Amino acid sequence: MQHDIVWEDRDATLAHIAPLVADAVAQGAQMVVLPEMFAVGFSMDTGLVAEGAGGPTESWLCSEASAHDVWIGGSVPVRIEGGEVRNRFLMAGPDGTVLHYDKVKPFTHGGEAEHYGAGSAAVGWEIGGLRVSPFVCYDLRFAPLWWDRALDTDLYLCVASWPSTRAEHWYSLLVARAVENQAYVIGCNRVGDGGGLSYVGGSIAVDPLGHVTADAGIQETVLVVDVDHSVVETVRRKLPFSQDR
Repeated sequence: MQHDIVWEDRDATLAHIAPLVADAVAQGAQMVVLPEMFAVGFSMDTGLVAEGAGGPTESWLCSEASAHDVWIGGSVPVRIEGGEVRNRFLMAGPDGTVLHYDKVKPFTHGGEAEHYGAGSAAVGWEIGGLRVSPFVCYDLRFAPLWWDRALDTDLYLCVASWPSTRAEHWYSLLVARAVENQAYVIGCNRVGDGGGLSYVGGSIAVDPLGHVTADAGIQETVLVVDVDHSVVETVRRKLPFSQDR
């Protein structure tokens, strides 16, 4: 889901995107992916936007997952034990499961590292028979994080608040990660304005050969794409590049 965000207003944003979730489900989605800090925007005001584990955004994700019988997730500013705030990718399942990944590379250039702590490592999730590796925005620039997960990944998810000024980098890096790791990559970015920055979306789905199979363009929209574990296996068998790493 490529959507706009009401800056630092969780309730307004969640009310805005709920119909988009329903639309995605009506189109057959089994997993719904939302952008980075999808409920409040990429805000450095952690005192205002951060919430504890099990907070209102996580509760909303769990409610939507249960109501629609889907997996649904995006990143949320979460205050962990000890008071540190993490940019945490949460993925809620219809059975009440909540998986998480903490962004390993806070965006120093944008001040994120001054307000958010870093996660310690990449992780893998098993969802609907797919091996999924989640990442958040700036993580995209650090290929070794992705390489280390490659052999255990069918699908990479990268959720972002990637500004329009570097839109070309976003597109090129997503395609590169798919090609070099021979896996599906879905990059989910926001649209609209917030915090003095402009966002033009460009959410795309890339197959294991680097072909862009869906492109959201610059408008608020829902893309529904298919991901097939067997395609990853076939590509890696026919082109066994990974064994030479």
